[in-house]
Amino acid sequence: MRRITALRTALSAVLLVGAWAGAGFPSASAADTPATVSDAPPASAGLLAAMQKDFGLTESQARARLSAEKTATAIQGKAKRAAGAAYGGSWIDQSTGGLTVAVTSDKQKAAVRATGAAVRLVTHTARRLDTVKARIDKLDAPAGVSSWHVDPEANKVVVNVVASARDDNDVRKFVERARAAGPVVVEQTAQAPRTFAAGTVGGDPYYTGNVRCSIGFSVYGGFVTAGHCGQAGAGVSGWDGSAIGNFQGSSFPGDDYAWVSVGNGWWTVPVVLGWGTVSDQLVRGSAVAPIGASICRSGSTSHWHCGNVLATNETVNYSQGAVYQMTKTSVCAEPGDSGGSFISGDQAQGVTSGGWGDCTSGGETWHQPINEILNRYGLTLHTA
Repeated sequence: MRRITALRTALSAVLLVGAWAGAGFPSASAADTPATVSDAPPASAGLLAAMQKDFGLTESQARARLSAEKTATAIQGKAKRAAGAAYGGSWIDQSTGGLTVAVTSDKQKAAVRATGAAVRLVTHTARRLDTVKARIDKLDAPAGVSSWHVDPEANKVVVNVVASARDDNDVRKFVERARAAGPVVVEQTAQAPRTFAAGTVGGDPYYTGNVRCSIGFSVYGGFVTAGHCGQAGAGVSGWDGSAIGNFQGSSFPGDDYAWVSVGNGWWTVPVVLGWGTVSDQLVRGSAVAPIGASICRSGSTSHWHCGNVLATNETVNYSQGAVYQMTKTSVCAEPGDSGGSFISGDQAQGVTSGGWGDCTSGGETWHQPINEILNRYGLTLHTA
Protein backbone atom coordinates (compact mmCIF):
# COMPACT_ATOMS: atom_id res chain seq x y z
CA MET A 1 0.00 0.00 0.00
CA ARG A 2 2.79 2.37 0.87
CA ARG A 3 4.43 1.52 -2.46
CA ILE A 4 1.25 2.37 -4.38
CA THR A 5 0.94 5.64 -2.48
CA ALA A 6 4.54 6.51 -3.30
CA LEU A 7 3.96 5.76 -6.98
CA ARG A 8 0.84 7.92 -7.00
CA THR A 9 2.78 10.75 -5.36
CA ALA A 10 5.52 10.40 -7.96
CA LEU A 11 3.00 10.53 -10.78
CA SER A 12 1.32 13.54 -9.23
CA ALA A 13 4.68 15.27 -9.20
CA VAL A 14 4.98 14.77 -12.94
CA LEU A 15 1.46 16.03 -13.57
CA LEU A 16 1.60 18.95 -11.19
CA VAL A 17 5.08 20.32 -10.79
CA GLY A 18 6.28 19.85 -14.33
CA ALA A 19 3.04 20.03 -16.20
CA TRP A 20 2.51 23.67 -15.62
CA ALA A 21 5.80 24.96 -16.89
CA GLY A 22 4.66 28.49 -17.80
CA ALA A 23 6.10 31.24 -19.89
CA GLY A 24 7.12 34.76 -19.34
CA PHE A 25 7.07 38.11 -20.85
CA PRO A 26 10.02 40.04 -19.49
CA SER A 27 10.42 43.63 -18.51
CA ALA A 28 11.92 46.04 -21.02
CA SER A 29 15.43 44.86 -20.14
CA ALA A 30 14.58 41.19 -19.69
CA ALA A 31 12.82 41.18 -23.07
CA ASP A 32 16.21 41.49 -24.70
CA THR A 33 17.58 38.46 -22.85
CA PRO A 34 18.58 35.79 -25.41
CA ALA A 35 16.15 32.89 -25.40
CA THR A 36 16.20 29.57 -27.17
CA VAL A 37 13.94 29.10 -30.18
CA SER A 38 14.07 25.44 -31.12
CA ASP A 39 14.00 23.85 -34.56
CA ALA A 40 11.57 21.23 -33.30
CA PRO A 41 7.94 21.15 -34.52
CA PRO A 42 6.21 24.28 -33.15
CA ALA A 43 3.45 22.46 -31.28
CA SER A 44 1.92 19.17 -30.30
CA ALA A 45 -1.17 17.80 -32.01
CA GLY A 46 -3.13 18.82 -28.92
CA LEU A 47 -2.02 22.43 -29.09
CA LEU A 48 -2.90 22.56 -32.77
CA ALA A 49 -6.35 21.16 -31.95
CA ALA A 50 -6.85 23.79 -29.24
CA MET A 51 -5.89 26.59 -31.64
CA GLN A 52 -8.29 25.23 -34.22
CA LYS A 53 -11.08 25.30 -31.64
CA ASP A 54 -10.35 28.71 -30.09
CA PHE A 55 -9.36 30.55 -33.28
CA GLY A 56 -11.61 28.74 -35.80
CA LEU A 57 -8.63 27.58 -37.88
CA THR A 58 -7.90 24.49 -39.94
CA GLU A 59 -4.88 22.40 -38.92
CA SER A 60 -2.84 23.78 -41.81
CA GLN A 61 -3.79 27.34 -40.87
CA ALA A 62 -2.79 26.71 -37.24
CA ARG A 63 0.58 25.31 -38.34
CA ALA A 64 1.13 28.27 -40.69
CA ARG A 65 0.27 30.71 -37.91
CA LEU A 66 2.70 29.12 -35.47
CA SER A 67 5.42 29.06 -38.11
CA ALA A 68 4.91 32.76 -38.93
CA GLU A 69 4.89 33.68 -35.24
CA LYS A 70 8.08 31.72 -34.66
CA THR A 71 9.75 33.70 -37.45
CA ALA A 72 8.45 37.00 -36.06
CA THR A 73 9.73 36.13 -32.60
CA ALA A 74 13.15 35.26 -33.99
CA ILE A 75 13.63 38.51 -35.94
CA GLN A 76 12.15 41.06 -33.54
CA GLY A 77 15.45 41.58 -31.68
CA LYS A 78 17.37 42.14 -34.93
CA ALA A 79 14.71 44.53 -36.18
CA LYS A 80 14.83 46.53 -32.96
CA ARG A 81 18.60 46.86 -33.20
CA ALA A 82 18.31 47.91 -36.85
CA ALA A 83 15.84 50.65 -35.91
CA GLY A 84 18.14 52.03 -33.23
CA ALA A 85 17.00 55.20 -31.51
CA ALA A 86 14.14 55.52 -34.02
CA TYR A 87 12.48 52.32 -32.72
CA GLY A 88 8.79 52.79 -32.00
CA GLY A 89 7.76 49.25 -31.02
CA SER A 90 6.67 46.11 -32.87
CA TRP A 91 3.68 43.79 -33.28
CA ILE A 92 2.38 40.96 -35.45
CA ASP A 93 0.10 42.17 -38.24
CA GLN A 94 -3.02 40.00 -38.02
CA SER A 95 -3.72 40.38 -41.75
CA THR A 96 -0.29 39.14 -42.88
CA GLY A 97 1.06 37.19 -39.91
CA GLY A 98 4.37 39.07 -40.21
CA LEU A 99 6.20 41.34 -37.80
CA THR A 100 5.68 45.09 -38.22
CA VAL A 101 8.20 47.51 -36.71
CA ALA A 102 7.47 51.19 -36.09
CA VAL A 103 10.21 53.77 -36.74
CA THR A 104 10.27 57.54 -36.43
CA SER A 105 12.75 58.14 -39.26
CA ASP A 106 12.88 57.19 -42.95
CA LYS A 107 16.61 56.53 -42.58
CA GLN A 108 16.08 53.24 -40.70
CA LYS A 109 13.43 51.78 -43.02
CA ALA A 110 15.76 49.86 -45.31
CA ALA A 111 17.77 48.36 -42.46
CA VAL A 112 14.63 47.18 -40.67
CA ARG A 113 13.14 45.70 -43.85
CA ALA A 114 16.38 43.81 -44.40
CA THR A 115 15.64 41.81 -41.23
CA GLY A 116 12.39 40.56 -42.76
CA ALA A 117 10.02 42.90 -40.90
CA ALA A 118 7.52 45.34 -42.39
CA VAL A 119 7.94 49.00 -41.45
CA ARG A 120 5.53 51.73 -40.37
CA LEU A 121 6.51 55.38 -39.90
CA VAL A 122 5.24 56.87 -36.61
CA THR A 123 5.61 60.05 -34.57
CA HIS A 124 6.75 58.81 -31.17
CA THR A 125 9.63 56.51 -30.27
CA ALA A 126 9.16 53.59 -27.89
CA ARG A 127 11.44 55.38 -25.44
CA ARG A 128 9.16 58.42 -25.51
CA LEU A 129 6.03 56.32 -24.94
CA ASP A 130 7.71 54.35 -22.15
CA THR A 131 8.55 57.64 -20.46
CA VAL A 132 4.91 58.74 -20.67
CA LYS A 133 3.75 55.45 -19.17
CA ALA A 134 6.32 55.75 -16.38
CA ARG A 135 4.86 59.16 -15.50
CA ILE A 136 1.37 57.66 -15.33
CA ASP A 137 2.72 54.85 -13.12
CA LYS A 138 3.46 57.50 -10.50
CA LEU A 139 -0.17 58.66 -10.35
CA ASP A 140 -2.62 57.32 -7.76
CA ALA A 141 -5.18 55.42 -9.83
CA PRO A 142 -8.78 55.09 -8.62
CA ALA A 143 -10.60 51.75 -8.76
CA GLY A 144 -12.40 52.77 -11.97
CA VAL A 145 -9.12 52.79 -13.90
CA SER A 146 -8.38 49.24 -14.99
CA SER A 147 -4.88 49.44 -16.52
CA TRP A 148 -2.59 51.31 -18.90
CA HIS A 149 0.04 50.29 -21.43
CA VAL A 150 2.03 51.40 -24.47
CA ASP A 151 0.30 50.46 -27.75
CA PRO A 152 2.97 50.53 -30.48
CA GLU A 153 0.42 50.11 -33.29
CA ALA A 154 -1.59 53.13 -32.08
CA ASN A 155 1.68 54.89 -31.19
CA LYS A 156 0.09 56.06 -27.95
CA VAL A 157 -0.32 55.08 -24.32
CA VAL A 158 -3.73 53.45 -23.81
CA VAL A 159 -5.55 54.03 -20.51
CA ASN A 160 -8.34 51.51 -19.90
CA VAL A 161 -11.31 52.72 -17.87
CA VAL A 162 -14.13 50.53 -16.53
CA ALA A 163 -17.19 51.51 -18.57
CA SER A 164 -19.47 51.95 -15.55
CA ALA A 165 -16.96 54.33 -13.91
CA ARG A 166 -16.11 56.53 -16.91
CA ASP A 167 -18.03 59.52 -15.45
CA ASP A 168 -16.59 59.16 -11.95
CA ASN A 169 -14.86 62.38 -10.85
CA ASP A 170 -11.70 60.61 -9.66
CA VAL A 171 -11.47 58.71 -12.94
CA ARG A 172 -11.86 61.90 -14.94
CA LYS A 173 -9.13 63.63 -12.91
CA PHE A 174 -6.79 60.66 -13.43
CA VAL A 175 -7.43 60.71 -17.19
CA GLU A 176 -6.76 64.46 -17.33
CA ARG A 177 -3.44 64.03 -15.55
CA ALA A 178 -2.54 61.06 -17.76
CA ARG A 179 -3.23 63.07 -20.93
CA ALA A 180 -1.03 65.84 -19.60
CA ALA A 181 1.86 63.35 -19.50
CA GLY A 182 1.92 62.86 -23.28
CA PRO A 183 0.14 61.06 -26.16
CA VAL A 184 -2.69 59.15 -24.45
CA VAL A 185 -5.91 57.57 -25.69
CA VAL A 186 -8.69 56.32 -23.38
CA GLU A 187 -10.51 53.03 -23.99
CA GLN A 188 -13.25 51.28 -22.04
CA THR A 189 -13.21 47.81 -20.51
CA ALA A 190 -16.18 45.82 -19.27
CA GLN A 191 -15.00 45.03 -15.75
CA ALA A 192 -12.26 45.78 -13.23
CA PRO A 193 -9.39 43.26 -12.99
CA ARG A 194 -9.14 40.76 -10.14
CA THR A 195 -6.72 38.02 -9.21
CA PHE A 196 -7.68 34.38 -9.84
CA ALA A 197 -6.92 32.69 -6.53
CA ALA A 198 -9.63 30.46 -5.04
CA GLY A 199 -10.63 28.69 -1.83
CA THR A 200 -9.58 25.09 -1.26
CA VAL A 201 -11.18 22.55 -3.60
CA GLY A 202 -10.21 18.88 -3.32
CA GLY A 203 -8.21 17.28 -6.15
CA ASP A 204 -6.68 20.43 -7.66
CA PRO A 205 -3.02 21.36 -8.17
CA TYR A 206 -1.55 23.06 -5.12
CA TYR A 207 -2.62 24.68 -1.91
CA THR A 208 -1.19 27.14 0.54
CA GLY A 209 -3.37 27.71 3.59
CA ASN A 210 -6.95 27.87 2.32
CA VAL A 211 -5.93 29.14 -1.13
CA ARG A 212 -5.79 27.05 -4.29
CA CYS A 213 -3.66 28.18 -7.21
CA SER A 214 -2.00 26.63 -10.26
CA ILE A 215 1.61 25.71 -10.87
CA GLY A 216 3.32 27.80 -13.54
CA PHE A 217 6.62 26.56 -14.99
CA SER A 218 9.19 24.13 -13.74
CA VAL A 219 12.59 25.60 -12.88
CA TYR A 220 15.58 23.71 -11.55
CA GLY A 221 14.81 23.28 -7.86
CA GLY A 222 11.12 24.14 -7.99
CA PHE A 223 8.42 25.98 -9.91
CA VAL A 224 7.27 29.55 -10.48
CA THR A 225 3.78 30.83 -9.83
CA ALA A 226 1.86 33.99 -8.87
CA GLY A 227 3.00 36.09 -5.93
CA HIS A 228 -0.52 36.72 -4.61
CA CYS A 229 -0.91 32.98 -3.97
CA GLY A 230 1.42 32.94 -0.97
CA GLN A 231 4.13 34.71 1.00
CA ALA A 232 7.74 33.65 1.45
CA GLY A 233 8.01 30.78 3.93
CA ALA A 234 4.46 29.50 3.39
CA GLY A 235 4.14 25.74 2.97
CA VAL A 236 2.73 24.24 -0.23
CA SER A 237 0.89 20.93 -0.58
CA GLY A 238 -0.26 18.98 -3.62
CA TRP A 239 -3.63 17.55 -4.66
CA ASP A 240 -3.17 14.59 -2.30
CA GLY A 241 -2.28 16.75 0.70
CA SER A 242 1.39 15.75 0.70
CA ALA A 243 4.02 18.46 1.17
CA ILE A 244 5.71 19.79 -1.97
CA GLY A 245 7.90 22.56 -0.54
CA ASN A 246 7.79 26.21 0.51
CA PHE A 247 7.54 29.64 -1.07
CA GLN A 248 11.16 30.78 -1.33
CA GLY A 249 10.37 34.25 -2.65
CA SER A 250 7.18 36.19 -3.36
CA SER A 251 6.24 39.70 -4.48
CA PHE A 252 2.74 41.25 -4.72
CA PRO A 253 1.63 43.92 -5.49
CA GLY A 254 4.15 45.84 -7.58
CA ASP A 255 5.00 42.45 -9.10
CA ASP A 256 3.00 39.23 -9.12
CA TYR A 257 5.53 36.42 -9.03
CA ALA A 258 6.86 33.78 -6.67
CA TRP A 259 8.84 30.57 -6.68
CA VAL A 260 8.35 27.40 -4.67
CA SER A 261 11.01 24.84 -3.77
CA VAL A 262 10.29 21.21 -4.64
CA GLY A 263 11.19 18.19 -2.50
CA ASN A 264 9.55 15.45 -0.46
CA GLY A 265 9.52 13.03 -3.38
CA TRP A 266 8.21 15.58 -5.91
CA TRP A 267 10.27 16.62 -8.92
CA THR A 268 10.04 18.91 -11.97
CA VAL A 269 9.53 18.23 -15.66
CA PRO A 270 9.44 20.68 -18.63
CA VAL A 271 5.77 20.16 -19.48
CA VAL A 272 2.55 22.20 -19.58
CA LEU A 273 -0.47 20.06 -18.72
CA GLY A 274 -3.17 19.71 -21.38
CA TRP A 275 -5.77 18.39 -18.92
CA GLY A 276 -6.90 15.72 -21.37
CA THR A 277 -8.26 18.47 -23.61
CA VAL A 278 -4.99 18.61 -25.55
CA SER A 279 -1.73 16.69 -25.38
CA ASP A 280 0.73 17.85 -22.74
CA GLN A 281 3.08 20.45 -24.24
CA LEU A 282 6.87 20.39 -23.90
CA VAL A 283 8.61 23.63 -22.91
CA ARG A 284 11.71 24.39 -25.00
CA GLY A 285 12.54 28.00 -24.11
CA SER A 286 11.19 31.42 -23.16
CA ALA A 287 11.47 33.56 -26.29
CA VAL A 288 9.02 36.45 -25.94
CA ALA A 289 6.03 36.32 -28.30
CA PRO A 290 5.26 39.65 -30.03
CA ILE A 291 2.02 41.58 -29.62
CA GLY A 292 -0.60 39.83 -31.74
CA ALA A 293 0.88 36.34 -31.35
CA SER A 294 -1.30 33.40 -30.33
CA ILE A 295 -0.91 32.25 -26.76
CA CYS A 296 -2.49 29.51 -24.63
CA ARG A 297 -3.02 29.08 -20.90
CA SER A 298 -3.22 26.03 -18.62
CA GLY A 299 -4.88 26.31 -15.21
CA SER A 300 -6.45 24.11 -12.55
CA THR A 301 -9.99 25.49 -12.86
CA SER A 302 -10.71 26.24 -16.51
CA HIS A 303 -7.90 24.04 -17.87
CA TRP A 304 -6.75 24.92 -21.43
CA HIS A 305 -7.70 28.04 -23.42
CA CYS A 306 -6.07 30.12 -26.17
CA GLY A 307 -6.12 33.72 -27.39
CA ASN A 308 -3.78 36.51 -28.50
CA VAL A 309 -1.19 38.78 -26.89
CA LEU A 310 -2.92 42.18 -26.69
CA ALA A 311 -0.35 44.38 -24.93
CA THR A 312 2.96 44.26 -23.09
CA ASN A 313 4.43 46.30 -20.24
CA GLU A 314 0.93 47.12 -18.98
CA THR A 315 0.26 48.42 -15.49
CA VAL A 316 -2.72 46.62 -13.91
CA ASN A 317 -4.64 48.38 -11.14
CA TYR A 318 -5.86 45.63 -8.77
CA SER A 319 -7.74 46.49 -5.59
CA GLN A 320 -4.63 45.37 -3.67
CA GLY A 321 -2.40 47.80 -5.62
CA ALA A 322 -0.81 48.28 -9.03
CA VAL A 323 1.29 45.57 -10.70
CA TYR A 324 3.75 46.68 -13.38
CA GLN A 325 5.20 45.27 -16.62
CA MET A 326 2.40 42.78 -17.21
CA THR A 327 1.30 41.21 -20.51
CA LYS A 328 -2.40 41.39 -21.44
CA THR A 329 -4.08 38.60 -23.42
CA SER A 330 -7.52 37.74 -24.77
CA VAL A 331 -7.40 34.37 -23.00
CA CYS A 332 -10.09 33.71 -20.37
CA ALA A 333 -9.40 32.49 -16.82
CA GLU A 334 -11.25 31.77 -13.59
CA PRO A 335 -10.57 31.63 -9.82
CA GLY A 336 -7.98 28.93 -9.09
CA ASP A 337 -6.13 29.50 -12.39
CA SER A 338 -3.75 32.00 -10.75
CA GLY A 339 -0.10 31.09 -11.22
CA GLY A 340 -0.80 28.79 -14.18
CA SER A 341 1.16 28.60 -17.42
CA PHE A 342 1.01 30.89 -20.44
CA ILE A 343 2.77 29.37 -23.45
CA SER A 344 3.15 30.35 -27.11
CA GLY A 345 4.06 27.38 -29.29
CA ASP A 346 6.73 25.68 -27.19
CA GLN A 347 7.97 28.91 -25.58
CA ALA A 348 7.08 29.79 -21.99
CA GLN A 349 5.61 33.27 -21.64
CA GLY A 350 4.42 33.87 -18.07
CA VAL A 351 2.32 32.92 -15.04
CA THR A 352 -1.36 33.82 -14.74
CA SER A 353 -1.96 36.87 -12.56
CA GLY A 354 -5.56 38.08 -12.94
CA GLY A 355 -8.11 39.56 -15.28
CA TRP A 356 -11.83 40.01 -15.77
CA GLY A 357 -14.64 37.81 -17.08
CA ASP A 358 -14.71 34.01 -17.20
CA CYS A 359 -14.48 31.15 -19.66
CA THR A 360 -18.23 31.12 -20.32
CA SER A 361 -18.76 34.75 -21.28
CA GLY A 362 -15.12 35.55 -22.18
CA GLY A 363 -12.73 38.14 -20.82
CA GLU A 364 -9.08 39.20 -20.63
CA THR A 365 -6.20 37.90 -18.51
CA TRP A 366 -2.76 39.27 -17.60
CA HIS A 367 0.38 37.25 -17.03
CA GLN A 368 3.60 38.07 -15.22
CA PRO A 369 6.44 37.56 -17.75
CA ILE A 370 8.54 34.47 -17.08
CA ASN A 371 11.93 35.99 -17.93
CA GLU A 372 11.49 38.69 -15.29
CA ILE A 373 10.83 36.00 -12.67
CA LEU A 374 13.86 33.98 -13.73
CA ASN A 375 16.08 37.07 -13.64
CA ARG A 376 14.74 38.26 -10.28
CA TYR A 377 15.46 35.00 -8.45
CA GLY A 378 18.37 33.69 -10.53
CA LEU A 379 16.37 30.65 -11.65
CA THR A 380 16.83 28.47 -14.73
CA LEU A 381 13.81 27.33 -16.69
CA HIS A 382 13.54 23.53 -17.00
CA THR A 383 13.36 22.89 -20.76
CA ALA A 384 13.07 19.79 -22.92
